[in-house]
Amino acid sequence: MKVVIAGAGAVGLQIAKQLIDEKKDVVLIEQDAERARLAANRLDCLVINKPGNSLDVLREAGIENADFFIAVTDSDEVNLISCVLAGGENSALFKIARVRNIDYSNTPIAEEGFLGINFVVNPEVVAAEAIIRTIEHGAISDIMFFEQSKAQMRHIMVETGSPFADRQLSDIGHAFGVTFLVAIMLRDNNYIIPSGETVLRTGDILYVVATEESFDVLYDKLGTEKTDLRRVVIIGGGKIGAMIAAHLLGGRKKSQGLIKRLMKAFSEQRRRNVKIIDRNYIRCKELSEELPGALVINADVSDEGVFEEEHFANSDLIISVTANQELNLVTAVYAKTLGIKRSIALVSKINYTRIASQLGIDVPVSLKNSVINTILKLVRKGTVRSVHSISEGSLEVMEISVDEHSVASGKRISDVRLPQGALVVTVLREDRTIIPDGEYVLQGGDHIIMIARTEFIERMQALFTAVS
Repeated sequence: MKVVIAGAGAVGLQIAKQLIDEKKDVVLIEQDAERARLAANRLDCLVINKPGNSLDVLREAGIENADFFIAVTDSDEVNLISCVLAGGENSALFKIARVRNIDYSNTPIAEEGFLGINFVVNPEVVAAEAIIRTIEHGAISDIMFFEQSKAQMRHIMVETGSPFADRQLSDIGHAFGVTFLVAIMLRDNNYIIPSGETVLRTGDILYVVATEESFDVLYDKLGTEKTDLRRVVIIGGGKIGAMIAAHLLGGRKKSQGLIKRLMKAFSEQRRRNVKIIDRNYIRCKELSEELPGALVINADVSDEGVFEEEHFANSDLIISVTANQELNLVTAVYAKTLGIKRSIALVSKINYTRIASQLGIDVPVSLKNSVINTILKLVRKGTVRSVHSISEGSLEVMEISVDEHSVASGKRISDVRLPQGALVVTVLREDRTIIPDGEYVLQGGDHIIMIARTEFIERMQALFTAVS
Protein backbone atom coordinates (compact mmCIF):
# COMPACT_ATOMS: atom_id res chain seq x y z
CA MET A 1 0.00 0.00 0.00
CA LYS A 2 1.24 3.47 -0.88
CA VAL A 3 0.14 6.55 1.09
CA VAL A 4 0.96 10.17 0.25
CA ILE A 5 0.58 12.62 3.15
CA ALA A 6 0.53 16.40 2.77
CA GLY A 7 1.48 18.12 6.02
CA ALA A 8 4.18 17.12 8.52
CA GLY A 9 2.67 18.68 11.63
CA ALA A 10 1.96 16.58 14.73
CA VAL A 11 -0.92 14.71 13.07
CA GLY A 12 0.77 14.08 9.73
CA LEU A 13 4.00 13.03 11.44
CA GLN A 14 2.23 10.55 13.74
CA ILE A 15 0.16 9.04 10.93
CA ALA A 16 3.27 8.66 8.78
CA LYS A 17 5.21 7.04 11.64
CA GLN A 18 2.51 4.47 12.33
CA LEU A 19 2.06 3.59 8.66
CA ILE A 20 5.83 3.28 8.18
CA ASP A 21 6.00 0.97 11.21
CA GLU A 22 3.41 -1.16 9.40
CA LYS A 23 5.75 -1.35 6.39
CA LYS A 24 3.57 0.88 4.23
CA ASP A 25 5.15 2.92 1.44
CA VAL A 26 4.81 6.53 2.67
CA VAL A 27 5.68 9.82 0.99
CA LEU A 28 5.44 13.00 3.07
CA ILE A 29 5.04 16.47 1.57
CA GLU A 30 5.80 19.52 3.74
CA GLN A 31 6.29 23.12 2.60
CA ASP A 32 7.96 24.35 5.80
CA ALA A 33 11.71 23.70 5.62
CA GLU A 34 12.22 23.10 9.36
CA ARG A 35 9.28 20.69 9.61
CA ALA A 36 10.49 18.85 6.53
CA ARG A 37 13.99 18.55 8.01
CA LEU A 38 12.66 17.16 11.29
CA ALA A 39 10.44 14.69 9.45
CA ALA A 40 13.33 13.50 7.29
CA ASN A 41 15.46 12.93 10.41
CA ARG A 42 12.74 11.02 12.27
CA LEU A 43 11.08 8.97 9.54
CA ASP A 44 12.30 6.36 7.10
CA CYS A 45 10.41 7.69 4.08
CA LEU A 46 10.70 10.17 1.21
CA VAL A 47 10.09 13.73 2.45
CA ILE A 48 9.47 16.42 -0.20
CA ASN A 49 10.02 20.01 0.97
CA LYS A 50 7.52 21.66 -1.38
CA PRO A 51 3.86 22.84 -1.29
CA GLY A 52 1.25 20.10 -1.34
CA ASN A 53 -1.19 21.96 -3.59
CA SER A 54 1.11 21.71 -6.61
CA LEU A 55 0.36 19.20 -9.34
CA ASP A 56 4.06 18.82 -10.13
CA VAL A 57 4.82 18.05 -6.48
CA LEU A 58 2.03 15.47 -6.31
CA ARG A 59 3.42 13.81 -9.42
CA GLU A 60 6.88 13.83 -7.87
CA ALA A 61 5.38 12.05 -4.86
CA GLY A 62 4.00 9.35 -7.17
CA ILE A 63 0.34 10.16 -6.66
CA GLU A 64 -0.65 8.20 -9.76
CA ASN A 65 0.37 4.96 -8.02
CA ALA A 66 -0.89 5.82 -4.52
CA ASP A 67 -3.79 4.17 -2.73
CA PHE A 68 -4.47 6.96 -0.24
CA PHE A 69 -3.90 10.71 -0.13
CA ILE A 70 -4.15 12.37 3.30
CA ALA A 71 -4.13 16.18 3.43
CA VAL A 72 -3.46 17.49 6.95
CA THR A 73 -1.62 20.77 6.36
CA ASP A 74 -2.36 23.83 8.49
CA SER A 75 -4.55 25.27 5.71
CA ASP A 76 -8.08 23.99 5.03
CA GLU A 77 -7.98 25.44 1.54
CA VAL A 78 -4.68 23.72 0.69
CA ASN A 79 -6.07 20.42 1.97
CA LEU A 80 -9.18 20.68 -0.18
CA ILE A 81 -7.38 21.85 -3.32
CA SER A 82 -4.62 19.26 -3.05
CA CYS A 83 -7.25 16.50 -2.75
CA VAL A 84 -8.94 17.73 -5.91
CA LEU A 85 -5.62 17.86 -7.79
CA ALA A 86 -4.60 14.42 -6.55
CA GLY A 87 -7.95 12.96 -7.60
CA GLY A 88 -7.49 14.32 -11.09
CA GLU A 89 -4.28 12.29 -11.43
CA ASN A 90 -5.63 9.07 -9.92
CA SER A 91 -9.34 8.26 -10.15
CA ALA A 92 -8.99 5.24 -7.81
CA LEU A 93 -7.30 7.29 -5.08
CA PHE A 94 -9.00 7.49 -1.65
CA LYS A 95 -8.74 11.11 -0.51
CA ILE A 96 -8.97 12.39 3.08
CA ALA A 97 -8.91 16.10 3.99
CA ARG A 98 -8.68 17.64 7.44
CA VAL A 99 -10.86 20.75 7.60
CA ARG A 100 -10.67 22.80 10.79
CA ASN A 101 -13.20 25.52 9.93
CA ILE A 102 -16.37 24.29 11.61
CA ASP A 103 -18.54 26.39 9.28
CA TYR A 104 -17.66 23.98 6.50
CA SER A 105 -19.68 21.34 8.37
CA ASN A 106 -22.88 23.09 7.28
CA THR A 107 -21.91 23.11 3.60
CA PRO A 108 -21.68 20.38 0.94
CA ILE A 109 -17.97 20.04 1.83
CA ALA A 110 -18.97 17.87 4.78
CA GLU A 111 -20.81 15.46 2.48
CA GLU A 112 -19.04 12.35 1.23
CA GLY A 113 -17.94 12.71 -2.37
CA PHE A 114 -17.88 16.53 -2.49
CA LEU A 115 -15.28 17.56 -5.10
CA GLY A 116 -14.35 13.88 -5.28
CA ILE A 117 -13.07 13.91 -1.68
CA ASN A 118 -13.92 10.64 0.05
CA PHE A 119 -13.81 11.88 3.65
CA VAL A 120 -13.53 15.23 5.43
CA VAL A 121 -12.46 15.09 9.08
CA ASN A 122 -12.96 18.02 11.44
CA PRO A 123 -10.92 17.90 14.69
CA GLU A 124 -13.45 19.84 16.76
CA VAL A 125 -16.35 17.65 15.65
CA VAL A 126 -14.42 14.44 16.31
CA ALA A 127 -13.32 15.63 19.78
CA ALA A 128 -16.81 16.85 20.70
CA GLU A 129 -18.31 13.52 19.66
CA ALA A 130 -15.77 11.67 21.81
CA ILE A 131 -16.60 13.83 24.83
CA ILE A 132 -20.35 13.44 24.32
CA ARG A 133 -20.02 9.63 24.18
CA THR A 134 -18.20 9.58 27.52
CA ILE A 135 -20.81 11.87 29.11
CA GLU A 136 -23.60 9.54 28.05
CA HIS A 137 -21.72 6.71 29.80
CA GLY A 138 -21.23 8.59 33.06
CA ALA A 139 -17.86 10.31 32.38
CA ILE A 140 -16.17 7.83 34.70
CA SER A 141 -13.25 7.27 32.33
CA ASP A 142 -12.33 7.56 28.68
CA ILE A 143 -13.95 4.85 26.57
CA MET A 144 -12.78 3.05 23.46
CA PHE A 145 -15.79 1.77 21.55
CA PHE A 146 -15.74 -0.88 18.84
CA GLU A 147 -18.03 -1.18 15.84
CA GLN A 148 -19.02 -4.83 16.11
CA SER A 149 -18.06 -5.92 19.62
CA LYS A 150 -20.09 -5.02 22.69
CA ALA A 151 -16.87 -4.84 24.67
CA GLN A 152 -15.36 -1.50 25.67
CA MET A 153 -11.93 -0.47 26.87
CA ARG A 154 -11.68 1.96 29.79
CA HIS A 155 -8.87 3.02 32.09
CA ILE A 156 -8.94 2.44 35.85
CA MET A 157 -6.34 3.85 38.23
CA VAL A 158 -5.26 1.72 41.19
CA GLU A 159 -5.69 4.17 44.04
CA THR A 160 -4.55 3.94 47.65
CA GLY A 161 -6.82 1.48 49.44
CA SER A 162 -8.18 0.04 46.19
CA PRO A 163 -9.18 -3.66 46.34
CA PHE A 164 -6.94 -4.04 43.26
CA ALA A 165 -3.78 -2.94 45.11
CA ASP A 166 -1.15 -5.55 45.99
CA ARG A 167 -3.09 -8.41 44.41
CA GLN A 168 -2.39 -10.69 41.45
CA LEU A 169 -4.55 -10.12 38.41
CA SER A 170 -5.63 -13.76 38.38
CA ASP A 171 -7.05 -13.39 41.90
CA ILE A 172 -9.08 -10.27 41.22
CA GLY A 173 -11.45 -11.73 38.64
CA HIS A 174 -12.42 -14.62 40.89
CA ALA A 175 -12.86 -12.34 43.90
CA PHE A 176 -15.04 -9.84 42.06
CA GLY A 177 -17.16 -12.46 40.30
CA VAL A 178 -17.07 -10.54 37.01
CA THR A 179 -15.41 -11.23 33.67
CA PHE A 180 -12.91 -8.62 32.50
CA LEU A 181 -9.38 -8.44 31.13
CA VAL A 182 -6.56 -6.03 31.91
CA ALA A 183 -5.14 -5.69 28.42
CA ILE A 184 -2.48 -3.04 29.05
CA MET A 185 -0.99 -1.51 32.17
CA LEU A 186 0.85 1.79 32.58
CA ARG A 187 3.47 1.62 35.32
CA ASP A 188 6.34 4.06 35.82
CA ASN A 189 5.57 5.62 32.41
CA ASN A 190 5.98 2.25 30.67
CA TYR A 191 3.18 0.38 28.90
CA ILE A 192 3.24 -3.37 29.46
CA ILE A 193 0.93 -6.28 28.68
CA PRO A 194 0.49 -7.97 32.09
CA SER A 195 0.07 -11.66 32.87
CA GLY A 196 -2.16 -13.33 35.45
CA GLU A 197 0.77 -13.35 37.88
CA THR A 198 1.29 -9.59 37.66
CA VAL A 199 0.86 -7.93 41.06
CA LEU A 200 -0.88 -4.57 40.83
CA ARG A 201 0.51 -1.54 42.64
CA THR A 202 -0.92 1.76 43.77
CA GLY A 203 -0.56 4.25 40.92
CA ASP A 204 -0.89 1.69 38.12
CA ILE A 205 -3.24 2.71 35.32
CA LEU A 206 -5.10 -0.30 33.93
CA TYR A 207 -6.68 -0.45 30.47
CA VAL A 208 -9.56 -2.82 31.12
CA VAL A 209 -11.72 -4.58 28.52
CA ALA A 210 -15.22 -5.69 29.50
CA THR A 211 -18.88 -5.26 28.61
CA GLU A 212 -20.76 -2.25 29.94
CA GLU A 213 -22.64 -4.49 32.38
CA SER A 214 -19.36 -5.87 33.73
CA PHE A 215 -17.98 -2.35 34.14
CA ASP A 216 -21.02 -1.44 36.23
CA VAL A 217 -20.19 -4.32 38.59
CA LEU A 218 -16.49 -3.40 38.63
CA TYR A 219 -17.15 0.24 39.50
CA ASP A 220 -19.56 -0.81 42.22
CA LYS A 221 -16.90 -3.10 43.75
CA LEU A 222 -14.34 -0.29 43.52
CA GLY A 223 -16.68 2.13 45.24
CA THR A 224 -16.99 4.40 42.22
CA GLU A 225 -20.33 6.14 42.50
CA LYS A 226 -22.46 6.30 39.36
CA THR A 227 -23.62 9.90 39.23
CA ASP A 228 -26.50 11.56 37.43
CA LEU A 229 -24.65 14.27 35.51
CA ARG A 230 -27.40 16.87 35.57
CA ARG A 231 -25.44 19.99 36.57
CA VAL A 232 -22.71 20.59 34.01
CA VAL A 233 -20.12 23.38 33.76
CA ILE A 234 -18.33 23.89 30.44
CA ILE A 235 -15.12 25.93 30.56
CA GLY A 236 -14.50 27.40 27.11
CA GLY A 237 -17.21 28.61 24.77
CA GLY A 238 -15.40 27.79 21.56
CA LYS A 239 -16.62 25.42 18.88
CA ILE A 240 -16.20 22.26 20.95
CA GLY A 241 -17.84 23.73 24.04
CA ALA A 242 -20.78 25.02 22.00
CA MET A 243 -21.34 21.64 20.33
CA ILE A 244 -21.30 19.83 23.66
CA ALA A 245 -23.69 22.35 25.20
CA ALA A 246 -26.06 22.08 22.24
CA HIS A 247 -26.15 18.31 22.66
CA LEU A 248 -26.75 18.50 26.41
CA LEU A 249 -29.57 20.97 25.85
CA GLY A 250 -31.17 18.87 23.15
CA GLY A 251 -29.88 20.89 20.20
CA ARG A 252 -32.12 23.91 20.76
CA LYS A 253 -31.90 26.52 18.05
CA LYS A 254 -32.55 30.24 18.18
CA SER A 255 -34.98 29.93 15.27
CA GLN A 256 -37.56 27.97 17.32
CA GLY A 257 -40.81 29.74 18.20
CA LEU A 258 -40.80 31.55 21.53
CA ILE A 259 -43.51 29.42 23.21
CA LYS A 260 -42.02 26.15 21.96
CA ARG A 261 -38.54 27.28 23.02
CA LEU A 262 -39.71 28.22 26.52
CA MET A 263 -41.62 24.95 26.99
CA LYS A 264 -38.67 22.88 25.81
CA ALA A 265 -36.24 24.90 27.90
CA PHE A 266 -38.38 24.34 31.01
CA SER A 267 -38.68 20.59 30.52
CA GLU A 268 -35.00 20.06 29.73
CA GLN A 269 -33.79 22.44 32.43
CA ARG A 270 -35.15 19.92 34.88
CA ARG A 271 -32.86 17.31 33.35
CA ARG A 272 -29.69 19.23 32.51
CA ASN A 273 -28.47 22.48 33.95
CA VAL A 274 -25.69 23.79 31.70
CA LYS A 275 -23.34 26.68 32.48
CA ILE A 276 -20.75 27.95 30.01
CA ILE A 277 -17.90 30.18 31.12
CA ASP A 278 -15.78 32.10 28.61
CA ARG A 279 -13.57 35.16 29.01
CA ASN A 280 -14.53 36.69 25.63
CA TYR A 281 -17.53 39.01 26.08
CA ILE A 282 -18.54 39.02 22.41
CA ARG A 283 -18.43 35.23 22.28
CA CYS A 284 -20.58 35.07 25.40
CA LYS A 285 -23.23 37.22 23.73
CA GLU A 286 -23.20 34.91 20.70
CA LEU A 287 -23.56 31.82 22.90
CA SER A 288 -26.46 33.39 24.82
CA GLU A 289 -28.34 33.83 21.56
CA GLU A 290 -27.42 30.42 20.13
CA LEU A 291 -28.09 28.46 23.33
CA PRO A 292 -30.95 30.12 25.25
CA GLY A 293 -31.20 27.17 27.64
CA ALA A 294 -27.66 27.65 28.96
CA LEU A 295 -26.40 30.11 31.55
CA VAL A 296 -23.45 31.89 29.90
CA ILE A 297 -20.95 33.57 32.23
CA ASN A 298 -18.35 36.05 31.05
CA ALA A 299 -15.33 35.40 33.28
CA ASP A 300 -11.75 34.19 33.21
CA VAL A 301 -11.61 30.83 34.96
CA SER A 302 -7.95 31.40 35.83
CA ASP A 303 -8.90 34.40 38.02
CA GLU A 304 -8.86 33.71 41.73
CA GLY A 305 -12.25 33.08 43.27
CA VAL A 306 -14.22 32.52 40.04
CA PHE A 307 -15.22 28.99 41.00
CA GLU A 308 -16.39 30.07 44.42
CA GLU A 309 -18.20 33.19 43.19
CA GLU A 310 -20.14 31.28 40.55
CA HIS A 311 -20.97 28.40 42.92
CA PHE A 312 -19.52 25.69 40.68
CA ALA A 313 -18.66 23.36 43.56
CA ASN A 314 -22.12 21.78 43.63
CA SER A 315 -21.85 20.73 39.98
CA ASP A 316 -21.76 17.11 38.83
CA LEU A 317 -19.41 17.50 35.87
CA ILE A 318 -16.84 19.99 34.62
CA ILE A 319 -15.73 19.96 30.99
CA SER A 320 -12.66 22.08 30.30
CA VAL A 321 -12.24 22.63 26.55
CA THR A 322 -10.39 25.92 26.14
CA ALA A 323 -7.60 26.33 23.57
CA ASN A 324 -5.05 26.16 26.41
CA GLN A 325 -4.42 22.52 27.34
CA GLU A 326 -2.45 23.37 30.48
CA LEU A 327 -5.36 25.52 31.71
CA ASN A 328 -7.73 22.64 30.97
CA LEU A 329 -5.66 20.26 33.09
CA VAL A 330 -5.30 22.66 36.03
CA THR A 331 -8.97 23.61 35.92
CA ALA A 332 -10.14 19.99 35.89
CA VAL A 333 -7.84 19.02 38.77
CA TYR A 334 -8.87 22.04 40.85
CA ALA A 335 -12.54 21.31 40.21
CA LYS A 336 -12.13 17.82 41.67
CA THR A 337 -10.62 19.30 44.87
CA LEU A 338 -13.78 21.41 45.26
CA GLY A 339 -15.94 18.31 45.18
CA ILE A 340 -17.10 18.29 41.56
CA LYS A 341 -17.68 14.60 40.93
CA ARG A 342 -16.48 14.16 37.34
CA SER A 343 -13.98 15.99 35.14
CA ILE A 344 -13.18 16.03 31.43
CA ALA A 345 -10.16 17.86 30.00
CA LEU A 346 -9.25 18.47 26.37
CA VAL A 347 -5.55 18.24 25.50
CA SER A 348 -3.71 18.69 22.23
CA LYS A 349 -0.48 16.80 22.93
CA ILE A 350 -1.07 13.06 22.76
CA ASN A 351 1.15 12.20 25.74
CA TYR A 352 -0.79 14.66 27.94
CA THR A 353 -3.63 12.11 28.16
CA ARG A 354 -1.37 9.94 30.31
CA ILE A 355 -0.46 12.90 32.52
CA ALA A 356 -4.14 13.79 32.89
CA SER A 357 -5.01 10.28 34.04
CA GLN A 358 -2.17 10.36 36.58
CA LEU A 359 -3.52 13.68 37.90
CA GLY A 360 -6.89 12.04 38.61
CA ILE A 361 -8.82 13.59 35.72
CA ASP A 362 -11.60 11.18 34.83
CA VAL A 363 -11.67 11.65 31.04
CA PRO A 364 -8.73 13.12 29.10
CA VAL A 365 -9.51 13.66 25.41
CA SER A 366 -6.74 14.26 22.89
CA LEU A 367 -7.69 16.45 19.94
CA LYS A 368 -4.88 15.09 17.78
CA ASN A 369 -5.34 11.46 18.78
CA SER A 370 -9.03 11.63 17.87
CA VAL A 371 -8.13 12.78 14.36
CA ILE A 372 -5.32 10.24 13.98
CA ASN A 373 -7.54 7.31 14.99
CA THR A 374 -10.29 8.47 12.63
CA ILE A 375 -7.89 8.66 9.67
CA LEU A 376 -6.09 5.39 10.44
CA LYS A 377 -9.42 3.59 10.60
CA LEU A 378 -10.11 4.75 7.04
CA VAL A 379 -6.69 3.67 5.81
CA ARG A 380 -6.93 0.19 7.30
CA LYS A 381 -7.87 -2.33 4.66
CA GLY A 382 -10.33 -5.20 4.59
CA THR A 383 -11.08 -6.86 7.90
CA VAL A 384 -10.04 -4.05 10.27
CA ARG A 385 -13.13 -2.31 11.65
CA SER A 386 -11.71 0.16 14.14
CA VAL A 387 -8.38 1.21 15.59
CA HIS A 388 -7.22 3.09 18.68
CA SER A 389 -3.66 4.22 19.34
CA ILE A 390 -2.04 3.96 22.78
CA SER A 391 1.41 4.85 24.07
CA GLU A 392 1.98 7.65 21.55
CA GLY A 393 1.22 5.28 18.69
CA SER A 394 3.54 2.40 19.64
CA LEU A 395 0.59 0.16 20.59
CA GLU A 396 -2.71 -0.23 18.79
CA VAL A 397 -6.03 -1.74 19.78
CA MET A 398 -7.86 -3.09 16.74
CA GLU A 399 -11.16 -4.72 15.94
CA ILE A 400 -10.74 -7.33 13.20
CA SER A 401 -13.16 -9.69 11.46
CA VAL A 402 -11.85 -13.22 10.99
CA ASP A 403 -12.29 -14.37 7.39
CA GLU A 404 -13.29 -18.04 7.06
CA HIS A 405 -10.51 -18.56 4.50
CA SER A 406 -7.79 -16.95 6.61
CA VAL A 407 -4.82 -18.61 8.31
CA ALA A 408 -6.39 -18.11 11.76
CA SER A 409 -9.82 -19.57 11.00
CA GLY A 410 -10.34 -22.99 12.61
CA LYS A 411 -7.22 -22.73 14.77
CA ARG A 412 -6.67 -22.36 18.48
CA ILE A 413 -5.35 -18.93 19.42
CA SER A 414 -2.17 -20.55 20.77
CA ASP A 415 -1.56 -22.10 17.33
CA VAL A 416 -2.01 -18.91 15.30
CA ARG A 417 1.58 -17.81 16.03
CA LEU A 418 0.84 -14.25 16.96
CA PRO A 419 3.81 -11.87 17.20
CA GLN A 420 5.34 -11.61 20.67
CA GLY A 421 3.34 -9.22 22.81
CA ALA A 422 0.22 -9.41 20.63
CA LEU A 423 -2.93 -10.36 22.49
CA VAL A 424 -6.45 -11.43 21.54
CA VAL A 425 -8.54 -9.56 24.09
CA THR A 426 -12.14 -10.51 23.27
CA VAL A 427 -14.12 -12.46 20.69
CA LEU A 428 -17.66 -11.57 19.63
CA ARG A 429 -19.53 -14.60 18.31
CA GLU A 430 -23.29 -14.70 17.77
CA ASP A 431 -23.85 -11.69 20.04
CA ARG A 432 -21.79 -13.28 22.83
CA THR A 433 -18.70 -11.44 24.09
CA ILE A 434 -16.04 -13.93 25.16
CA ILE A 435 -12.68 -13.37 26.84
CA PRO A 436 -10.75 -16.30 25.39
CA ASP A 437 -7.75 -18.31 26.50
CA GLY A 438 -5.12 -19.92 24.28
CA GLU A 439 -7.30 -22.99 23.69
CA TYR A 440 -10.13 -21.01 22.15
CA VAL A 441 -10.75 -21.95 18.49
CA LEU A 442 -11.37 -19.02 16.16
CA GLN A 443 -13.99 -19.26 13.41
CA GLY A 444 -14.76 -17.32 10.28
CA GLY A 445 -17.13 -14.46 11.12
CA ASP A 446 -15.71 -13.91 14.61
CA HIS A 447 -15.08 -10.28 15.51
CA ILE A 448 -12.00 -10.00 17.69
CA ILE A 449 -10.35 -7.17 19.58
CA MET A 450 -6.55 -7.33 19.53
CA ILE A 451 -3.64 -5.39 20.96
CA ALA A 452 -0.29 -5.35 19.19
CA ARG A 453 2.72 -3.18 18.58
CA THR A 454 2.35 -0.99 15.51
CA GLU A 455 5.09 -2.75 13.57
CA PHE A 456 3.11 -6.00 13.75
CA ILE A 457 -0.14 -4.62 12.30
CA GLU A 458 0.52 -5.83 8.75
CA ARG A 459 1.35 -9.34 9.99
CA MET A 460 -1.81 -9.35 12.10
CA GLN A 461 -3.96 -8.38 9.14
CA ALA A 462 -2.42 -11.15 7.06
CA LEU A 463 -3.35 -13.75 9.70
CA PHE A 464 -7.03 -12.83 9.72
CA THR A 465 -7.57 -11.85 6.08
CA ALA A 466 -8.52 -14.38 3.39
CA VAL A 467 -5.58 -16.16 1.80
CA SER A 468 -5.32 -15.04 -1.82
